[in-house]
Amino acid sequence: MSDFKQDKEAKEFVKRWADRSSEKEFSQKFWIDLLSNVYGVEQVTEYLEFEKPVIIDGNTKFIDVYIPSTKVIIEQKSGDKDLTKAQKQSDGALLSPMGQMKRYADNMKFSERPRWGISCNFHDIMIFDFEYPNSEPELIKLADLPKELHRLDFLVKKENVRTQREVEISIAAGAIVGKIYDALKKNYKEETEETLKSLNILCVRLIFCLYAEDSGIFSKDQFYYYMKTFPETKFRSALKELFAVLNTPLEEREYGLEEDLNAFPYVNGGLFAEEIELPKFDVETVTVILEEASIGFNWKHISPTIFGAVFESTLSTKLRRAGGMHYTSIENIHKVIDPLFLDELNDEFNTIISKKYNRISEKKEKLRVFQDKIASLTFLDPACGSGNFLTETFISLRKLENKILLALYTESASAMLDFGDEFTPVKVNIHQFYGIEINDFAVSVAKTALWIAEYQMLEETQSIVNRSLDFLPLKSYSNIVEGNALRIDWKDVIAPEKLNYIMGNPPFIGASMMTTIQKSEAVNIYGKIKLSNSIDYVGAWYFKASQILCDTQIKCAFVSTNSITQGEQVSALWKPLYDRYNIHIDFAWPTFKWDSESIGKAAVHVVIISFSCTPNNLFKLYNSNNSYSICQNITPYLIDAPLVFIESKSKPICNVPKMCLGNKPADGGNLILTEDDVKNILDKEPNLKKYIYQYLGATEYINKKIRYCFWLKDITPQEIRKSNELTKRLHAVKEMRENSSAKPTREKANQPHLFFFISQPKNNYILVPSTSSENRKYIPIGFVPPEIIASNSATIIPDGDIYNFGVLTSNVHMEWMRTVAGRLEMRYRYSNSIVYNNFPWCTPTEQQKAKIEKTAQAILNARALYPNSSLADLYDELTMPPELRKAHQANDKAVMEAYGFIKKVDGKATWYSPSECVSALMKMYQELTSKENK
Repeated sequence: MSDFKQDKEAKEFVKRWADRSSEKEFSQKFWIDLLSNVYGVEQVTEYLEFEKPVIIDGNTKFIDVYIPSTKVIIEQKSGDKDLTKAQKQSDGALLSPMGQMKRYADNMKFSERPRWGISCNFHDIMIFDFEYPNSEPELIKLADLPKELHRLDFLVKKENVRTQREVEISIAAGAIVGKIYDALKKNYKEETEETLKSLNILCVRLIFCLYAEDSGIFSKDQFYYYMKTFPETKFRSALKELFAVLNTPLEEREYGLEEDLNAFPYVNGGLFAEEIELPKFDVETVTVILEEASIGFNWKHISPTIFGAVFESTLSTKLRRAGGMHYTSIENIHKVIDPLFLDELNDEFNTIISKKYNRISEKKEKLRVFQDKIASLTFLDPACGSGNFLTETFISLRKLENKILLALYTESASAMLDFGDEFTPVKVNIHQFYGIEINDFAVSVAKTALWIAEYQMLEETQSIVNRSLDFLPLKSYSNIVEGNALRIDWKDVIAPEKLNYIMGNPPFIGASMMTTIQKSEAVNIYGKIKLSNSIDYVGAWYFKASQILCDTQIKCAFVSTNSITQGEQVSALWKPLYDRYNIHIDFAWPTFKWDSESIGKAAVHVVIISFSCTPNNLFKLYNSNNSYSICQNITPYLIDAPLVFIESKSKPICNVPKMCLGNKPADGGNLILTEDDVKNILDKEPNLKKYIYQYLGATEYINKKIRYCFWLKDITPQEIRKSNELTKRLHAVKEMRENSSAKPTREKANQPHLFFFISQPKNNYILVPSTSSENRKYIPIGFVPPEIIASNSATIIPDGDIYNFGVLTSNVHMEWMRTVAGRLEMRYRYSNSIVYNNFPWCTPTEQQKAKIEKTAQAILNARALYPNSSLADLYDELTMPPELRKAHQANDKAVMEAYGFIKKVDGKATWYSPSECVSALMKMYQELTSKENK
């Protein structure tokens, strides 16, 4: 629903409900009317749940209205009820409507608990935010509803039916494009680079024609009825002639041109200019284009933002093989553009609208100045693909501009006539948007998506200003440049002094997956920096952007793989950016899933980071609820803490036992044994039993799985020669090591009976799995006897004691680990060099140390109560035994007490929150390392 139409519906809604006030008669009708007619929700009775039961103290109470998808509860009252006054309930309690809703919320299932509450008496609507239970509710008067609609967006925002329909239509359109593409492709004589390029351009042109005849750019079904007159044998020549006409101004067309062909408008914009090779058309291809794609499908309501990406994916052979149908959701795009600039612009507009003026002309002037401002902003996406970020930004600015025009038009019916007949109300245009894209076809798609967006928004403007506005001919659009963003100078695309924002979604390619060429491109941009080969491909975009940002007011926001905020990459990438370009992070979204609409749906875990060199005192760190906290500083670990870079260290910064990797075999699997291997070997050579040891890595330790290994440290040459099994296996180890590309491995070929790296302790040791699920609150850590061999998928502390165990298994250490550790997908990657060696240990009193030792032992005792359960069972948040949880909680408190992580709030002692713990640890780290460096 357009803003203009919604505004009109809201005004009609106010008229309908101005004189109604009976709760019993009208309660449900009021909300059905508002949601269906003003907010455009279809099947509204399924969207709303009336009289939802809630059990309170054994009695069943009923919520008047509940919206499950957006977690909203509504308490409706009659028109004569004061929403701020307490009223006697059936159980005798005195509660205001807000009090009633709080009581409902406290007794609802966790999964159903509301985010928002509304109390309403038809004339007043009071909004309560459960995220901030101590805040005052906000009031909206029914009469003010048309200009306050945005404050009730939360009713439908998370389940926007219109957007969902656009998604479905756009994906269906993408499937049709795929059919057209396949049908055309088989009719080309041979598959060459030139024919594929022609095929791609042909598809773009056909889709534009199909959209044009459904949307009003052409006459209704004009393309269908014209092309339907030609048999398949003439279809090729007819299409070629049509493209030529679409590219020719009316006054330059040949005299005597057929009337139905001459009726097509002049399109321009370069869309039909290039000479391309057309294939022959058979009956099947013509049928797909005319019957299925043209007359059989309505293209009018596709979302250009979504469709552009779907279109590109559908026609990309590589992407289609990988699953195809990929696009960035509009919701995720707004996680970038809203905090980057759109929230601020919307706030500015709302301020202008809500302010009281002495003269209407003053308000109109403010609105026109604001319109000029948004029309002057420029945007660059240096990895624009099919242009979805640029398209959605254009649409968002045009929607805002239409709000301005609506306000001007509402204030004065003659507002649009003030500038004479030549006045063009639209000032925001696609020439404000710049892009760089390496794929020539994606460039064409991006331009077409912007043209479609431009037309759709122009239709909305026409309904506001009540006059027809020219869309055709298209203006030539050359601001999206075909090229490699890492090789061309961005200043050649747009001069920095003319640029306001850089944004986008650069390629998701990890350091280990980059090609030699990609790695070379990135390293050349970085220059001489530590671990340049270990930084993800996106890091090069951060460097290029920072070079542009330096000493300007430009702001940038990128979607990136989350690994650039974890482990060794943080210091390698971000320290040079801070040192060279003096950037800072303005806002960030910590890790979340960036889903794709693909058949083989593979979610990538990403972060969004906005950075600039512009002075800022309002740093925003977002969370999964789409709300944010204000920070004093956001570090590249995406936490509110001092700017600290955790670099790899070979030994601990504190006086604690050393940690090392477990034993590394580098044996080609020949020294590692399954239970079946052991049984078969001992059946033949029982004397080998004394050389077979249990072998424990992260997976075995956590999941209670059994593996074994040959541990031949003390074996004699004679015993090896006597054993056929060992001789065979050690020959294989020797051969594997001799053929290795790594010199250290080759050097160990002369000792095939020994593990490549040996660190096995002689006493009990602490084992920490190198990889563990992110769904666990605690990494399962424990003591292991020396007769069990630790693998290199675990780290070990040979001299670790119960106190060390207590601190390491505490929430204090776990929060540190969660912040600085690397990740495998989302699983924690624990390492001695980054996590353990950099961890700041406190200096406890003897009493505090004894307490930690006691609580640590209680954890081990609680585990011992469940001998048949694996650590995976014990540390699953759903199945964790109460004794173990209680023991961990006591240990957490003992460690936090030793660290002094306690504060006073309203006179009461309170433990530090996780973010406060990490911030304090970062300060400790800073102090410890500054002393170390002196």
